[in-house]
Amino acid sequence: MAFEGLADRLQSTIQKIRGKGKVSEADVKEMMREVRLALLEADVNLKVVKGFVKKVSERAVGQEVMKSLTPGQQVIKVVKEELTVLMGGEQSKIAAANKPPTVIMMVGLQGAGKTTTTGKLANLLRKKYNRNPLLVAADIYRPAAIKQLETLGKQLDMPVFSLGDQVSPVEIAKQALQKAKEEHYDYVLIDTAGRLHIDGELMDELKEIKANSNPDEIFLVVDAMTGQDAVNVSQSFNEQLGITGVILTKLDGDTRGGAALSIRTVTEKPIKFVGMGEKLDALEAFHPERMASRILGMGDMLTLIEKAQANVDEAKAKELEQKVRTASITFDDFLEQLGQVRQMGPLDELLKMMPGAGKMKGMANLQVDDKQISQIEAIIRSMTKQEKTNPEIINAGRRRRIAKGSGTTVQEVNRLIKQFDEMKKMMKQMTNMQQKGKKKGFKLPFM
Repeated sequence: MAFEGLADRLQSTIQKIRGKGKVSEADVKEMMREVRLALLEADVNLKVVKGFVKKVSERAVGQEVMKSLTPGQQVIKVVKEELTVLMGGEQSKIAAANKPPTVIMMVGLQGAGKTTTTGKLANLLRKKYNRNPLLVAADIYRPAAIKQLETLGKQLDMPVFSLGDQVSPVEIAKQALQKAKEEHYDYVLIDTAGRLHIDGELMDELKEIKANSNPDEIFLVVDAMTGQDAVNVSQSFNEQLGITGVILTKLDGDTRGGAALSIRTVTEKPIKFVGMGEKLDALEAFHPERMASRILGMGDMLTLIEKAQANVDEAKAKELEQKVRTASITFDDFLEQLGQVRQMGPLDELLKMMPGAGKMKGMANLQVDDKQISQIEAIIRSMTKQEKTNPEIINAGRRRRIAKGSGTTVQEVNRLIKQFDEMKKMMKQMTNMQQKGKKKGFKLPFM
């Protein structure tokens, strides 16, 4: 995740002050020195850093903090609140025209992932908001840009409007809007041309498209990995074009995260969405408060719950819960749950969304190898239906066959069967505890 280095530094800094019964101005000053260094290392704009440190310092030495029962925790609360404000305060939702279609212009430099992000946004609009978007191929200069958007359209089973590369982008946008009105599309996403750098010719064309298509949103797509350059690009596009929001791509990469913390302050325009992976469903609405919680190691349960709701079948989840209660879960159930969890995203990232996960030993460097999960799936798929339902029948000969069929070793098959058996025993114990606890008003979490 982005902010990894920043998160480590900030969490280490606030840990020193967390349990203090009394916090002096000297303590706050020392903490702010560390925070300042952490933000600068994360490539946050210097002006933004100065403003942030000043606001936190003023609030942290205020009467309501210093005279509170837990001043250390109050200082951390101030840091979280100001970090949230820095990134926009609250989620900025996507606009919707009073009379469809809603027009969105996608702009940005080459290499930021604009065309792919256009496809991702269309996919999100359809899946999450039940919208009917039309993709428009208006980048006639970059080789294969039109083809790329058409390929994305096929993958998503979504229409792409194109007039080739010999018609002006202004005319393409104009005809696309006419088609959208006639065929009742409620969103039009115009993929405009990018450049390797900002120039007058590019801006003139974008201004002309804007004047003719009257967009409800102008989203600037910037690469979070370019750090301070992303902020400079955002500022320039905003001054010349008047963007309405920013989409940050590659926020899941090894970035210092400074762009996300600077863009809102510098441009006064919100970050609307963030790209968290290469898959076409890896685009998320940006929630400043949730991101602040993640940076400070407080977890992000709301995003985790949303991911679960989007990927986990509710009826099957209830069926599984009943099997857990009776300890009758099978390898088939396990395989199905594993598949649903994988759809939610990388396991190490999901675990880090759990509150307090950052403080767990080894969690900071945790990496779940996707190959290991694939290996588990291969072992289970090499079992017969009977073996998946009744693992106790899997003798030495069957284990050798399963290992051969899954391309693994007998030891690896043994380990999985043993772990599965231990998991079932644990589930039975938890269920028994809950049954006994019911008489005393006790209830296990999540049960």
